[in-house]
Amino acid sequence: MLDTLSSTYHIILASGSPRRQQFFKDLGLDFEIRLKSVDEIYPEQLQHHEISDYLAKLKASVFKEELKDNEVLVTSDTVVWHENTSLAKPQDAQEAFDMINLMSGKTHEVITSVCFTTATSQKVVYEVTKVTFETMTDDEIWYYVNNFKPFDKAGAYGIQEWIGYTKVSRIEGSYANVVGLPTHLVYKVLSEIETLF
Repeated sequence: MLDTLSSTYHIILASGSPRRQQFFKDLGLDFEIRLKSVDEIYPEQLQHHEISDYLAKLKASVFKEELKDNEVLVTSDTVVWHENTSLAKPQDAQEAFDMINLMSGKTHEVITSVCFTTATSQKVVYEVTKVTFETMTDDEIWYYVNNFKPFDKAGAYGIQEWIGYTKVSRIEGSYANVVGLPTHLVYKVLSEIETLF
């Protein structure tokens, strides 16, 4: 599948995330990175995966007019959903502390939507993973925030870092999804890529 995919289609990953870029390398995919900035603003009425779906499609919209016939653009967005609220990337250390403190001792959901766009069609898939944190002290939260500075991560944490090793007691679903990409879904869609054209 991978040889046929690489020879027939040109995959474009529109993500500056080193984690997502590494996932694509680990999947054995030949791909190009293209980056364009977009204001990640969504309608207030959107809930749960509707938010990440919308933002993944929004990130693709700025590339739509330039895609060639054999190109597949992949965009994605991750949302941390807790107590009916979306926890985005924190603006500063205090906001990061507050987010983690809010999730301490509780279970939240990590939702990643992936949008596949061609010159003629578009497909969006999403994955939901439940993550349970053990109760954390203020000192533990500040240790993580000050040492790992998780300001580029939704929900203010990276499961592949210290907090994941020490304070995640349970995961229900895809681990890769929490890191930032539901790799099994990406592989599945790309394996069936002909259906997009």
